[in-house]
Amino acid sequence: MEPRIMLSLYKTLARPHVEYCSCAWNPSYKKDKELLEKIQHRFTKMIINMREKTYEERLKLLGLWTLEERRNRQDIIEVFKMYRGHSSVALQELFEIDTNSKGTRRHSCKLKKVRCTRDIARYFFSNRVINRWNALDQSAVDAPSINAFKQILVKSGITGWASLWTSPLSPRPCWSTIGW
Repeated sequence: MEPRIMLSLYKTLARPHVEYCSCAWNPSYKKDKELLEKIQHRFTKMIINMREKTYEERLKLLGLWTLEERRNRQDIIEVFKMYRGHSSVALQELFEIDTNSKGTRRHSCKLKKVRCTRDIARYFFSNRVINRWNALDQSAVDAPSINAFKQILVKSGITGWASLWTSPLSPRPCWSTIGW
């Protein structure tokens, strides 16, 4: 079957099941992330002329991100929706705005990071997304719509955020050579 058709089938039939409600259940353990990633890994091998290539090469050729990168991107989009009032959950219900931020570095809506002593709290949505949100530029935070926010993320060409995108339990940094 043609790669374009296979990719379309994967994106419409398989990936939505893997990504459903990922902000709520995003795995923090390496073994769980690897199990989820195996789904996409296995699928990309089924495409003609892709079997011999490495996983990273297949992703690049097909224009895909790792599932972990997609989950992390969805997390930050969800925070933007809360910030703009497009979510049923208000930003103040899960986060505290840092009013004591020194200087004007990055943007004016920084979130306060709370200290967590247990893994269950450390990898909860409201804690795992703070570093990524605080690292955004003011132009991204001020985006007028969700689509504009996504476009700003793409245009900014943010790469090298592996330490912000992965948890300390990740096996390796996320592959992020094609941007968001």
